[in-house]
Amino acid sequence: MSHTTSSHHLPQEERNTATEDLPPDDGPKASSPDAPEAIPDTGEATPDTGEATPDGAEAIPDTADVTPDGAEAPQEPDTVIPAAPAPGWRERHPVAARTLAWTTTVLAGALVLATLLLPNDPARLTPAEFLRIPVEGIAGAALLLVLPRTVRRVAAVLAGTVLALLAVLDFLDIGFIEALGRGFNVVFDWPLLGDGASFLQDSIGRAGATGVEIAAVVLVAALLVLTALAVVRLSNLMARHRAAAAGTTLVLGTAWVLCAALGLQVAGAPVASRSTSDLVQARMDGVSATLKDEREFARVAASDPYGNTPASKLLTGLRGKDVIFTFIESYGRSAVQDRLMAPGVDAVLAKGTERLRAAGYSARSGWLTSATYGGSSWLGHSTFLSGLWIDNQQRYRTVTAGDHLTLTKAFQRTGAWRTVGIMPGVTKGWPEAKFYGLDHVYDSRELGYQGPKFSWSTMPDQYSLSAFQRLEHGRPHDKPLMSEIILTSSHNPWAPLPKTLPWNKVGDGSVYRSIEKAGNNPVDVWQQTDRVRTEYGKSIQYSLNSLISYVEKYGNKNTVLVFLGDHQPVAKVSGDHASRDVPVALVAHDPDVLKRIADWHWTPSLNPGHRAPVWRMDTFRDRFLKAYGPHPGATAPAASR
Repeated sequence: MSHTTSSHHLPQEERNTATEDLPPDDGPKASSPDAPEAIPDTGEATPDTGEATPDGAEAIPDTADVTPDGAEAPQEPDTVIPAAPAPGWRERHPVAARTLAWTTTVLAGALVLATLLLPNDPARLTPAEFLRIPVEGIAGAALLLVLPRTVRRVAAVLAGTVLALLAVLDFLDIGFIEALGRGFNVVFDWPLLGDGASFLQDSIGRAGATGVEIAAVVLVAALLVLTALAVVRLSNLMARHRAAAAGTTLVLGTAWVLCAALGLQVAGAPVASRSTSDLVQARMDGVSATLKDEREFARVAASDPYGNTPASKLLTGLRGKDVIFTFIESYGRSAVQDRLMAPGVDAVLAKGTERLRAAGYSARSGWLTSATYGGSSWLGHSTFLSGLWIDNQQRYRTVTAGDHLTLTKAFQRTGAWRTVGIMPGVTKGWPEAKFYGLDHVYDSRELGYQGPKFSWSTMPDQYSLSAFQRLEHGRPHDKPLMSEIILTSSHNPWAPLPKTLPWNKVGDGSVYRSIEKAGNNPVDVWQQTDRVRTEYGKSIQYSLNSLISYVEKYGNKNTVLVFLGDHQPVAKVSGDHASRDVPVALVAHDPDVLKRIADWHWTPSLNPGHRAPVWRMDTFRDRFLKAYGPHPGATAPAASR
């Protein structure tokens, strides 16, 4: 018995096709004796088993090719049933997928929490800082919960990006505090990053510095992307579990309020944290203070008590003297008072005092508090010479763009001295020479050095002094000299170090090649704090020995030497919370020169005592001009005008 397949058993598209292909229905037909018995429509398809029916007849497949009257049935299109997709990684490994998802969520939460609680002070980088409740995270979660989906995602990306940028600024603060003893100023400290890159190249080579720079860029980019993705992931999780997220946010908010009210702390850190908002507020206040300071400092720099003093009244107590101002890089109080470094440095100073006394010289020494710490030597130089407190780059740019009187310019103004600068650390044009009042500057390109660099230092101090003697001091001149000399061998990273040579062996510096090759590698030295401090002490000893030896050999009865440190070394050497004090000494052959500073009460040696006076570095200019000339604003008699 044959049968036809009901169109109700086909998918909708196939039923439509079958209906369109059949002839029109003319209405009910009379039942024929020969017609096959109708099969009831049960709504289920007849199984196509290919097996015989109970009466022994062969089973008829669902896709019969003939109609009940024997005519050929209309052809139906082939039905393509798509294959079921292959199970994905998550379906094949559900446990691993769940573990990965939870791990990613936990890491996202940890990253966001770390950026919210990250301190900007290396002294506060302790586990306790990260065991607190950040109010910014609670407020952010509450906001994300009420935002619509699209706005929420945009807000999450922006929040993550801002958190990452704040973290980058925190890391810059940490680095600047370690190196310079102060935080990063977002207004004018960006150029210092270039200086840091140059220093890194001088310390570990171009390839190593390039690798570090690339790694830094990649890390910053990764932090920006990952933090944004982390906030997005957490916001999506909260949206899927809105009720639980809202309850958790409420509980944390209540806990924060209670901890803040009770003043609860963990290892000295408040449990109720608002560090991110405080840091943002501090940075905004810092920008405002910087802009205000710029205007105020410009006003102060324009007013100079010695600005109108006639040239004939300046520095009358030093006429005819060869005056040398020498800055020793990183020569700070730590060098002469630290238990590890002081023994060697103090021995050099004690012996140097005796050596100079034997040569007819006397010395007085005291302390100056530098405007900078760990680096940015030019801030210390300009503070000492200008009599203005120059503790940031903006102040430096302001003062050097004006005509404020510096000590060196005072010598130039008199017309009684030739003024020169020995600047081995200057490797390109230096327009500030005009501001400082230097008739000629010998930079690293003019000193004739043919030897190797010693890390950052372009040449050893003894060579710089030898070149000064050859180019200026040892040549006949019709005026005495006023010289500003920068000694750089004690510059970070203090490896490799040069050695003191007989003066007739210095030559063009080629002799230093073998010394440089035999020296220490900076990377090796910096792996151990005690070793860094030891090498720093050795570098100070070398610079002091070079300078003392120069005065012994080339000084004369008209020599007056003022030497000092520009700043303390970095915290890794000087220690956390070290002072900014640096030694300063005045050496002279003529007793009258020292009599003029008797009221300074300085220590009668190269090494200032613990009780020696401590002055701010910006007060030195006026004290010096007063000791060797008139009071501020003194004018010449009418007859001499």
